[in-house]
Amino acid sequence: MIFVIDVGNTNIVLGVYKGEELIYHWRLSTNRKATVDEYGISFRQLIDYAKIKISQIEGIIISSVVPPLNPILEGVSNKYFQRTPMMIGPGIKTGLNIRYENPREVGADRIVNAVAAIHMHHEQKPLIVVDFGTATTFDYINEKNEYVGGAIAPGIGISTEALYQKAAKLPRIELVKPSSVIGKNPVTSMQAGIIFGYASQVDGIVNRIKEEYKLDTTVVATGGLSELIASEAKSIQIVNPLLTLQGLRLIYERNKSA
Repeated sequence: MIFVIDVGNTNIVLGVYKGEELIYHWRLSTNRKATVDEYGISFRQLIDYAKIKISQIEGIIISSVVPPLNPILEGVSNKYFQRTPMMIGPGIKTGLNIRYENPREVGADRIVNAVAAIHMHHEQKPLIVVDFGTATTFDYINEKNEYVGGAIAPGIGISTEALYQKAAKLPRIELVKPSSVIGKNPVTSMQAGIIFGYASQVDGIVNRIKEEYKLDTTVVATGGLSELIASEAKSIQIVNPLLTLQGLRLIYERNKSA
């Protein structure tokens, strides 16, 4: 079994793979102030809950976009799992040709998503991967399986929180789809603007990418809110909320004997 960990600015998503099967997965809030012991105890409790013995965990791989947490999670792996983790970054073989101006500036999660999307949908490339995280990222992978680049937009959560914080009379709301695009109160009006507006933003950026490259593409959505937005965005064809975990497993397999 391998333990895969995807560290985002808002959430940490964890999973355990047995071979190619994801047998357990969890989502925790990202806490930049948590110590090695706080994270270690939390992770061990999840593993214990799943009735998995630590000796069954043969390896750990971590993707992180929160650099201050990297040494913390390395410490967790060594102290609580007796494993030195693979960290997505320089020296790790991904098999991905990156055409970004500076490949080191591509977020680890974007690389991992691209690896998984190519593996799972290789007959449907070129690909656009839309990841609904703290930021929403749009990544374009061409017909040669090369990571070309993409776009970054404020995430849904950021946009929603900004409305609450900057507009004195607007409340904090739950992100659910309203019954109509015309809201009849502040809550449903905000939900309509955010959900339907965000879906239109996704369609708009995807269509611009298609127009610029003059190619049809397969659009894959991932991230915690992917299912919610995909139900309204006409451009999204495939929804895979756990794409990043699948990419981590693939990269682990490519590097475990290195």
